[in-house]
Amino acid sequence: MTSKQAVVSWALWDWGSAAFNAVIITFVFAPYLTKGVAANETDGSAQLGYALSIAGLIIAVIAPAAGTRADVAGRHRFWLGLHTFIVVASMAGMFFVRDSPEYLLLGLILVATGSVFFEFAEVSYNGMLLRIASEKNIGKLSGFGWGMGYFGGLVLLVLMLFAFIQPDVGLLGASDADGLRYRLVAAAAAAWFAIFAIPILITGPKNPPRDDAVEASGPLAAVKAFLGDYKRLIRRLGELWREDRRTLHFFLASAIFRDGLAAIFSFAGVLAAGSYGFSASEIIVLGIAANVVAGTGALIGGPLDDRLGSKTVIVAGLLCLIAGTVPIMISENQTVFWVCAMVLSFFVGPVQSSSRTLLARITPAGREGENFGLYATTGRSVSFLGPLAFSTAISIFGFQRAGVLGIAVVLLLGLLIVIPLRVRHVRVH
Repeated sequence: MTSKQAVVSWALWDWGSAAFNAVIITFVFAPYLTKGVAANETDGSAQLGYALSIAGLIIAVIAPAAGTRADVAGRHRFWLGLHTFIVVASMAGMFFVRDSPEYLLLGLILVATGSVFFEFAEVSYNGMLLRIASEKNIGKLSGFGWGMGYFGGLVLLVLMLFAFIQPDVGLLGASDADGLRYRLVAAAAAAWFAIFAIPILITGPKNPPRDDAVEASGPLAAVKAFLGDYKRLIRRLGELWREDRRTLHFFLASAIFRDGLAAIFSFAGVLAAGSYGFSASEIIVLGIAANVVAGTGALIGGPLDDRLGSKTVIVAGLLCLIAGTVPIMISENQTVFWVCAMVLSFFVGPVQSSSRTLLARITPAGREGENFGLYATTGRSVSFLGPLAFSTAISIFGFQRAGVLGIAVVLLLGLLIVIPLRVRHVRVH
């Protein structure tokens, strides 16, 4: 039986994590870094891209071993807590980033550090799904978690908008002086994440250590443990190639279509401002609406996942996403963009949720961290694909809206790879 307390505690972490994704990365703090802190927006954007690229490389290298370490020692909850703490500390540190170029490096380091450890935290968090779900409800619970994340982002964005961003002088004296309103948003977001992470760290499921757990000792214990984890990882990849190529098949397909999903949110604001003339406040409102619709889609898609299967939801969702990009490319009308943005948001949630669920369904017990570590790594390994396709399409056709065609091509490629995937012997431990 699935404990309701365990489910709620698990989903509350997703609710709180929106403080980093929605507020820090997408809608508030990262734009503040590039526009308010950097000497100019062009250089600031480039430097932010470099910082996140370095963070992505670190994640690609370390995430699989981090997942293996959690599996072997049976300490998903411990690592989730440690990594969440580092993310929260990075967010809190952003309060000290003033709107002057000499603070840009500090801001970039904090954003990159938060990105690295947020990804590490998600490895353990996703691995816990198999400990709280049953075969009958894993899709529903995964969708519930994604939905909580989107609605958490909605609530927090609304609070930040009215408390700090919109008023001339907001809560706690928030104003444009020294970038105070954005610094207060970062501090408030850190507190939000910390509060909602507490339940899972207290009540989260514990994993027993695996039989092959070996504790390294001596001054080089951490290095020995890390290298040992990579040896296990290499053996795991060999096992997958010999015995379970469908998992490798899924990693490839999901890495591509998930990058397309990420590109939708990454460039929505850019398109809204550049091609449709949205103001800064209108972009935040767009983000709020997108979170509502995406959360609703995730909640609806979860039960459909349990009934129809994860792959069916993924394929149907990708088809709808591809279709939703076409009107944006051919129309300059704001209403058309709003409608299409909501359609895209609605189907992003179910595809994200069912992607996680499908991996959980085909993952054997005791391998959760390894597989979700590989899930993170494969996603990062092609993280250049969406932005490159977006920019290339613009260069070829000569107008910004054409970028969505590049995103559609990435989604189509992921769809074509996932269609032949055979999902059999669905089982949850």
